[in-house]
Amino acid sequence: MPQPSNTSVIKATRYWLEHTVIGFNFCPFAKREFVRQSIRYWVSEADEIETALEDLMAAVAELEKDSSIETTLLILPQGFADFEDYLDLLDMANELMAMQELEGIFQLASFHPDYCFDGQSKNDPANYTNRSPYPMLHLLREASIEKALEFVDDPDAIPERNVEFARQKGIDVFKAILSDSFSNEVD
Repeated sequence: MPQPSNTSVIKATRYWLEHTVIGFNFCPFAKREFVRQSIRYWVSEADEIETALEDLMAAVAELEKDSSIETTLLILPQGFADFEDYLDLLDMANELMAMQELEGIFQLASFHPDYCFDGQSKNDPANYTNRSPYPMLHLLREASIEKALEFVDDPDAIPERNVEFARQKGIDVFKAILSDSFSNEVD
């Protein structure tokens, strides 16, 4: 199966972001950055952990020098389709961030087409709060998160609210959005 173009990957990701993350308010501060176009969509050609980590560090360097970019989605369409392989990458990415003394400056959020929370059924709609069209690492500025959370009444309740909401909506709603994201990725 041929790999989709970078443009197609970004279109699918933007569709998912707009209709799931923003559409269901899973992240109460994503809309602002989406509208401001301050999200960097970095399509990586990495299919091995080492290359993906190199791209992650390049994305960090870009965020450090360009304050107009608020956040980066490192999208990995060519590798890490297996969720366990992706989790290995995520673990190593977090270790690298700690080794580079980037904790407290940046943080990673994780998204994958087969995301499954530990201890949950694969078919639990709650998993769709972190399911995306492609495997990706979301690189966020810690200071921006803290600033945005000042305007949220109960930030600790966000994940619980998202899980409850996803379960109320049901799995078919989220499957349809992911399917539609690929329909919209054509150049």
